[in-house]
Amino acid sequence: MTRLVIGTRGSALALAQVELTTAALSQAWPELQMGREIFITRGDQKLDLNLLVKGEAGGKGLFTRELEEALLDGRIDVAVHSLKDLPGHNPPGLEIAAVLERAPVADVLISKAAGGLDALPQGARVGTSSIRRARQLAWLRPDLLIEEWRGNVPTRLRKLGERADVQGIVLAEAGLLRLGYSMEKAMLRCDGAEFFAASLAERMLPAIGQGAVALQARSDRAEVLDVVRAINHGPTMFAIRAEREVQRLLAGDCSVPVGVRTVVEGGRMRMHGILFFPGRTEPVTAEAEGMVPEDVARELAAKLR
Repeated sequence: MTRLVIGTRGSALALAQVELTTAALSQAWPELQMGREIFITRGDQKLDLNLLVKGEAGGKGLFTRELEEALLDGRIDVAVHSLKDLPGHNPPGLEIAAVLERAPVADVLISKAAGGLDALPQGARVGTSSIRRARQLAWLRPDLLIEEWRGNVPTRLRKLGERADVQGIVLAEAGLLRLGYSMEKAMLRCDGAEFFAASLAERMLPAIGQGAVALQARSDRAEVLDVVRAINHGPTMFAIRAEREVQRLLAGDCSVPVGVRTVVEGGRMRMHGILFFPGRTEPVTAEAEGMVPEDVARELAAKLR
């Protein structure tokens, strides 16, 4: 194979992830030519959808369907996704062929005052588009007012500076790092504005697949699979196998309020999960460990259910 066409969304973060992908592919296959097709997904178009409400807005494939359709009809060879955007089930004929090395998985509170989550004033307004983050925030701080907050990372940061009534937003550390934002001395700078950055790694469990970049391809394209698998990061895929199986068993997409942290040491996996049910404030939490990702996932999913 001499030329590979890569599909992606057009956001700054999506394009940064494509740059990481093309750099890895160029190192593995110096003679490979690469083209790029940019797609506008339904999630990009429907900015009025409230992602904190499960239903149409949180449906499967909100940010991925257009790329998957392009894979299936042969317009592109591989699609680059933020793994946490992918539903638990691949469409028939598609697979995750490879993942890049995982970035830090923590959520980060970006706020206008120092001190992190506990320092937010009583009744503070916090923005997020993630139902997982919203449910965990409401559990940890029931007094907070959680506001649906859409847009790419630069847009959200700009809005935070403009909105006097919003004290903070929650973003993924991986996305901030990939976009080149500096969080030196717990500060984040954007367009001349300064915010305080506090990791929530010890307080909140990340999304399934958070921090990982997935390369999706057709299962019957052996020549594409051979190229892409050359840059697969084995330890990340090992963890992702378990997390994706939990997602599948919970019939999950990105609208299900489930968080999972996976730690692999010496070939042994330990998973910690949290799941919120409708109408219940208190979540179910569980842990599982073992050597086979799918077995660990089945144990964790059973305990969470």
